[in-house]
Amino acid sequence: MDKGQIAEIGPPQQLLQSGGYFAELKKAGLGAAGQTDTLSVPVSQLFPASYPEGEICEYTDDNRKRTTDEEMRAKDRLNEKQIFDLRRAAEVHRQVRRHAQRVIRPGMDLTTIADMIENGTRTLVEANGFESGIGFPTGLSINHCAAHYTPNAGDHVVIQNDDVLKVDFGVHVNGHIIDSAFTMSWNDRYAPLLNAVKDATNTGIREAGIDVRLCDVGAAIQEVMESYEIELNGKTIPIKPIRNLCGHNIGPYKIHSGKSVPIVANGDQTRMEEGELFAIETFGSTGNGYVHEEGVCSHYAKNDGAYTSPRIPSAKKLLQTITKNFGTLPFCRRYIDRLGESHYYLGLKTLVDSDIVMAYPPLCDVEGSYTAQFEHTLLLRPTVKEVLSRGDDY
Repeated sequence: MDKGQIAEIGPPQQLLQSGGYFAELKKAGLGAAGQTDTLSVPVSQLFPASYPEGEICEYTDDNRKRTTDEEMRAKDRLNEKQIFDLRRAAEVHRQVRRHAQRVIRPGMDLTTIADMIENGTRTLVEANGFESGIGFPTGLSINHCAAHYTPNAGDHVVIQNDDVLKVDFGVHVNGHIIDSAFTMSWNDRYAPLLNAVKDATNTGIREAGIDVRLCDVGAAIQEVMESYEIELNGKTIPIKPIRNLCGHNIGPYKIHSGKSVPIVANGDQTRMEEGELFAIETFGSTGNGYVHEEGVCSHYAKNDGAYTSPRIPSAKKLLQTITKNFGTLPFCRRYIDRLGESHYYLGLKTLVDSDIVMAYPPLCDVEGSYTAQFEHTLLLRPTVKEVLSRGDDY
């Protein structure tokens, strides 16, 4: 649909006020061009028939024949519902992050940014419990903090002009999770760091495939990452992969489902398999290339293998809330606050101490260093590799 057809049904805000926008979109199928500046239109209204496919990559070498093999094509058709759900979640991610990239700037506080991303996600995916919603808390990690930072209540951290911000958020539809991340900076001197990590992530995506060994993906990522360097304060610094962070496969309602995709050569002979969903993510650093836990925890997830029942009433009540609202999906304190819970800190500590809930504190390199992250979700379909979260931004 071209801009002339869009103009025929009127400006989004005007039609929203008249109450006829959703109906008109349903008929017109405007696609992403019909989204409003305030992220108010669910993607199901913009794409009434089907959602855009991701980047399609044909397999190479011994798997080349899969693309046209009729048996593989028949197996592919059996997964249509999963692919439909993943593409819906991916389109939500693209539209929300496009808005975030346009709006986020120095002077904004992290809570405002997290609320913007999460409220936009809820609206566009039509959040409805375990049917659709947020895949995990929005990561907003600055500078030497590489991952797992999201603001708790009362957090008023403000982005500065010289900051390097990692934005990592997820969307799920029927438990099928899209996990994708990008890095923003407002000082051109950090461009080599961002370029290194983006290149390394794209290398991991290129190398991933059915029957590929995880160690080979990691070795390729490491080689590319370490080919970059950056000049900071008159010193030339090699960019290092953060060796104890990695990508991972994703299962239904489980953001980490067992396999880890290294970003350095580590000797892991485990192979990627047909039908698996992977988050290919890489992290680069100007510091030690190794992270440790640091600061107040905000990320949590229920331990799927824990069957102990807490004795403390506050912990038992909180566990019921967690199970009812999040299941095995990760959550943060802001999400518990949003449900109207209060005075739950003792209960949460009890659940963590009992290994019923796992805590995931911020992960940081040495203070004074800078880190960057880029990430995409891909599906190893029987016929092709589909980079579901790919967009025109990265």
